[in-house]
Amino acid sequence: MAFFISEEQSGFPPVSLADPDGLLAIGGSLTFDRLKTAYRQGIFPWYNEGEPVCWYCPDPRFVLLPERISVSHTMKRLLKKEAFEFTVDTAFAEVVKRCRHTKRKDKAGSWITDEIENAYNVLHQKDLAHSSEVWKDGRLVGGLYGVQMGNVFFGESMFSLESNASKFAFIKHVERMKTEGVLLIDCQVYTPHLESLGAEFIPRKSFVNLLEKLID
Repeated sequence: MAFFISEEQSGFPPVSLADPDGLLAIGGSLTFDRLKTAYRQGIFPWYNEGEPVCWYCPDPRFVLLPERISVSHTMKRLLKKEAFEFTVDTAFAEVVKRCRHTKRKDKAGSWITDEIENAYNVLHQKDLAHSSEVWKDGRLVGGLYGVQMGNVFFGESMFSLESNASKFAFIKHVERMKTEGVLLIDCQVYTPHLESLGAEFIPRKSFVNLLEKLID
């Protein structure tokens, strides 16, 4: 059973108490301090429009160790010829908006609400959330955003308007993360797209232990 969090509460229950789907708590709002506390513990918000804020910490956890990224021959060719222009933090708000409104092959609706969009723009303004973008002929065609704390990057969402644009953005993003000393990229939940790039499951306990070591 999920725990209820009042607006006044700043902390969360132990993540080991999450239900089988990873739902740990319900309630509260997406303040800067609460989000910062959540990510330190491996907890993230995930809910639909019209629902209260739901906080998750699934077991197992889907992650990517940067040194284990898998790059296909097709992507190696695209990277070598620089098929897209790559930038960092030049269009954060637009990346979040694109992640929210770009239609996906699985036709699933976006979980990015007005509240989510506004909250992560604040995180970006406070230098906690960052984006990577790819461009073609001056047009934003792919990108991703997430939260970086210490040597961990928590990926939130990505989008693509051109074939392989999101893969290009992700691979370039991981390359940059390596140079910044990031040792763990949290993918949160399983997708075949990220599995093809080398993401894997690890036990939640192992994930939380890594966070304690890698976040200052």
